[in-house]
Amino acid sequence: MKITAPSAAHWSSISCGILFVIISCSARPAFAQEHGSEQVAKQSPAKASEQSANSSKESSAKNELPPLPPNKSIEQSTVLDGQTLQYEVTVGTINARDPSGKIAGKVVYTSYTIPGRDRPVTFAFNGGPGASSVFLNFGAIGPKHLDGIGNKGDSASGRIVMSDNQGTWLDFTDLVFIDPIGTGFSRSLVPEPETKKLFYSTVPDIQYLSTVVYKWLVQNGRMTSPKYIIGESYGGFRGPRLTYYLQSQLGVGINGLILVSPYLNPADERNGYIYSPIPWMITLPPIVAAHLEREGKLTPEAMQSVIAYDEGPYATALIAGNSNPALEQAMVQKVTQMTGLDPTYIKVSGGRIETGSYLREVRREQGKLGSIYDSNVTMLDPFPWSPEQRANDPILASIIAPTTEAMVNFVTNVVGWKTDAPYHTLSYQVGGDWSRDENLRSGSVAQLRQAVAADPGLKVFIGHGWNDLSCPFMGSVLSVNQMPDALRERISIREFPGGHMFYTRNNSRIAFRGAVKADLFSTE
Repeated sequence: MKITAPSAAHWSSISCGILFVIISCSARPAFAQEHGSEQVAKQSPAKASEQSANSSKESSAKNELPPLPPNKSIEQSTVLDGQTLQYEVTVGTINARDPSGKIAGKVVYTSYTIPGRDRPVTFAFNGGPGASSVFLNFGAIGPKHLDGIGNKGDSASGRIVMSDNQGTWLDFTDLVFIDPIGTGFSRSLVPEPETKKLFYSTVPDIQYLSTVVYKWLVQNGRMTSPKYIIGESYGGFRGPRLTYYLQSQLGVGINGLILVSPYLNPADERNGYIYSPIPWMITLPPIVAAHLEREGKLTPEAMQSVIAYDEGPYATALIAGNSNPALEQAMVQKVTQMTGLDPTYIKVSGGRIETGSYLREVRREQGKLGSIYDSNVTMLDPFPWSPEQRANDPILASIIAPTTEAMVNFVTNVVGWKTDAPYHTLSYQVGGDWSRDENLRSGSVAQLRQAVAADPGLKVFIGHGWNDLSCPFMGSVLSVNQMPDALRERISIREFPGGHMFYTRNNSRIAFRGAVKADLFSTE
C-alpha cells in the first residue's frame, strides 16, 4: 500500500492494499563479498580470481545462519462453546527446491490437528507480499486468539493476552498456517538475486507454495482428506491461483476456497481513474459504511441502499461528468449527505473521494489519521502540516509488535521449537523486492473462474469488512457480478462489521466462523 501521490494512493486502495510497504522490518540479507580490491588489483587474474572465490566462500560461511530446529509437536487444548478440544500443534519445516532439485529454502508451518477419520484440512496464507500467517492464526481462525489488536485504542506495547478463540475453525477442520519465504521464520538459502527469481514473483510463488501444500499432504498421509484454502489480502490473490495450480498441475482437488478481503481484481492504472466510474464506485461504499458506523446506523439494510445508489445514480453521474451540471450537482449533494464530510471538500473533489486525502480529511479537525484498513481506527498525525501522509498506517503501526511477540513466545516457549532467528511478521524487504510483473497486475479472477468451472464440487466464500478501503468489498462484488450464473451460484460474498481484518472484532469473527461452516463445511 504505497502512497506516493494522489493517484497512487487511490489506486493502492482499489488494488487491495498490497503491502508494498512503508518501513523496513528486517535487515537486508548479507551476501556481500569481501574481496580486498586493492590487493586483488595487483595480482595476476588467475590469482585474483582464486582469492575472490576463497573470500566469497569465507564470507558465505560467516554469514550462514544456524539451521532451523527439527519439527516439534506438543499437545494442547482449547474450550469452544463450553466443550474442550484436545489437539496437537506442530511447528515444522518443508524444503523448497530450485529446478535442479537443490534445497533453496525452508518453509515453516504451524499446524493444529485433531485425530479423526476424514477430517478436512485447511491451508492458510496471509498476504503482503511479505506477511506471515500469524494474522489468520492468532487473529482469525486458530485455536488461540491474541486479544487487543487491530481495533480502536489498541497499543503496540500492550500486554500479550491469549484466550481460547470462540471463532476458531478447529472443531470442523484441521489447520495448517504457512509462512512464505522471507516471512515468519521461513528463509531462503540462496543469494539475493536467486531468492528474488525463485520466491519473489507471482508464478514461482504459486508453484513452490502449491508444492508445499502437496508435500504436507503426502508427509502427513492426508492426500484423501477434504482440502480447503483460505487466503487473506494478497493471500486472496494467491488463493484462486493456488487452487487452480493444485487442481490442474499437481493433481490435488480443493473442496473449498475462502478469500478474506482479497486482492482479487486490481483495476487498470493507465489513467482509468480519470474517466472510469469503477474506482470511485469501489471506494464510496466503505467510506459511507464508516460514517454510518460512527453514527450507530450501520446495518446490512442501510448498506443495500448505499450499494443501490452506488451502482445507479452515482455511476451515471460520474459517467456524465461535466456534460450534465445538474446531475453532477445532485450527486455532490448526495455524497456529502451520505459521507458526512465537509461540503466544500466534496464539491472540490467532484464527489470523487480520493482515499489518501480522505484518511486525513475524515479526522482533520482532531489532527488524526484514519487507517486504510479501517478508517474508524485512528492515530494522531505526527506530521499534520505535511502535504502528504508521512506516517505509517495506524493499524500497521500498532499491530506488528504484539503479533510478533505473541508468535515468537508461542513457538519458542510454548511449543519449544527453539530458535533465536528473527521472526518477520511483515517483511517490508519482501514487499520491496517483489516483482511487479503483468501476472501481478492481472489479478486472479481468471484463475477463479477456471477453477470453479473445472470442478462442480468447488465452492467459494468471499468475506469482507464494510469499512475496508484497502480491499473494498465492491471490488469483489463487481468482479463476481460479471461471471456466468453457473459460476456465481457457487460463490458467496458476505460483509461484516469492521475493516480489512474484520475478524479482530469478536462478533464479526464468530459470525465469519458460522457463515463459512454453513456454506462450505456443512454435510447437510
